[in-house]
Amino acid sequence: MSVGQRQTRDRASRPAAAGWSARRGMRLSVVMPTKNEAQSIGWVLENLPEGVDEVIIVDGTSTDGTVEVAQQLRPDVRIVLERRPGKGAAIRAGFQAARGDFIVMIDADGSMDPAEIDRCVAALRDRRVTGPTGHFDLVKGSRFLRGGGTADMSPIRQFGNDVLRRTVNVLYGVEWSDFCYGLIAMRRDCADRLGLRRDGFEIEAEILLRAVGAGLRVGEVASLESPRLYGESNLSAWRDGRRVLKTILAERFVGDSGVPEPTAYPTPATVRALA
Repeated sequence: MSVGQRQTRDRASRPAAAGWSARRGMRLSVVMPTKNEAQSIGWVLENLPEGVDEVIIVDGTSTDGTVEVAQQLRPDVRIVLERRPGKGAAIRAGFQAARGDFIVMIDADGSMDPAEIDRCVAALRDRRVTGPTGHFDLVKGSRFLRGGGTADMSPIRQFGNDVLRRTVNVLYGVEWSDFCYGLIAMRRDCADRLGLRRDGFEIEAEILLRAVGAGLRVGEVASLESPRLYGESNLSAWRDGRRVLKTILAERFVGDSGVPEPTAYPTPATVRALA
């Protein structure tokens, strides 16, 4: 699919996302780790739901002007500079900086539809209100639920994802339809409880497995994955698959193998005050 086709496609043909009605006093933060995504981040920023209060871009190693493009397109974006390499390091820095009551992590390569953020947040449970809310403490996207799908998964990645998913379902007593996918939403208080420490792509597995270990209610929502808009993914199926498997086994049989490193996150380059 060309960039023009992707940016102008008719989203009305897709199932409408069940939106979340802004809950009184609730704020929504979106965290996006980036590395050389200058050509795609604009599409993501322009398609974020209106209910997003805070956008956090975590970068530090891009050489293509990703940060400058993001600031130009969305002046209120908060930039967190994270020099440690790896998606996990970026996600942890973003979570630390986020000030919203709900946090959603989404990729900046255009493979995920920002409109699905509404569906994820709608499924989250808010313990501070007595009215109707969602049912889950953490929600993850699934490409294999009805209404989901993927156009960006090679046979080897699909095989590896299925093996890892089945392993998790057996070892952790869950019934998930997808596993290695980075669209995740949660309440801020839940994020604070996870004690995340991993730096690579296995951060997604660590988040989900520690949520299960903490007794959080984890739900799935259907998600459509498209090919990334530009460039090549930094993910390596074999290398990162082994790291995910190691994380699955370590979290199940060893537990926390170390205390999270002390964090000294720099002040975001641009800060938008939340009213």
